[in-house]
Amino acid sequence: MITIDAKNKYYKELNREIADAPDNTITVENVCGQRYIGTNSPGKDITVIGTPGNGLGAYLNGVNLVIRGNAQDATGDTMDSGEIIIHGCVGDACGYGMRDGKIYVKDDAGYRAGIHMKEYNEKVPNIIIGGKTGSFLGEYQAGGRIIVLGIGYEDRCPVGGFCGTGMHGGEIFIRTEKLPVNLPAQVEITTATASDMESITPGISEFCERFDIKAADILSSHFYKLTPNSSNPYTELYVNQ
Repeated sequence: MITIDAKNKYYKELNREIADAPDNTITVENVCGQRYIGTNSPGKDITVIGTPGNGLGAYLNGVNLVIRGNAQDATGDTMDSGEIIIHGCVGDACGYGMRDGKIYVKDDAGYRAGIHMKEYNEKVPNIIIGGKTGSFLGEYQAGGRIIVLGIGYEDRCPVGGFCGTGMHGGEIFIRTEKLPVNLPAQVEITTATASDMESITPGISEFCERFDIKAADILSSHFYKLTPNSSNPYTELYVNQ
């Protein structure tokens, strides 16, 4: 394992050092706002101590990132494979255009998480957020799965307004007894069935294992499921597979 000190390093210098490291297991200490960590570093397991800047894991391809702190905007932008595990909160547009892989956020996410997520054949991206999210969750979502667990927010719906605006694929699960507000016409909301719960149990169990949370307490709760409805006007723009 290699330890890299990021203190006072320009982000290009830091990312070059990470990419060129001879060991694939790397801890990066004293991170403070450096952008694009994990990009162009295939095959590496990177632990980040501190607060990385925008674009963490952008275009991620076969990298496992563990963040011991919070992360800023555009985490996992156009991510293609790998994992991002955040032991804190994440900013806006987490998973923008994400195509595959996993993003697990222990606490809260900002606005527009999962915007433009997509999937193709076996490539199905997943985002699980332990706390709450801002408005426009899953905006223009075209595929993949978003799960919001709302841990600590059981007295309210843990997503902001206009959830699923422009949604035309994929699914969103929300652990709550409260209906989301301002749902757009393109979204259909139902109570998650036993079959639905079976489908999301592996991901939630993995999330809980990462953050030392009791999965049984989460899985025994009520979940809503959001999907595009059959009259969604956006479907006319896309070829059915």
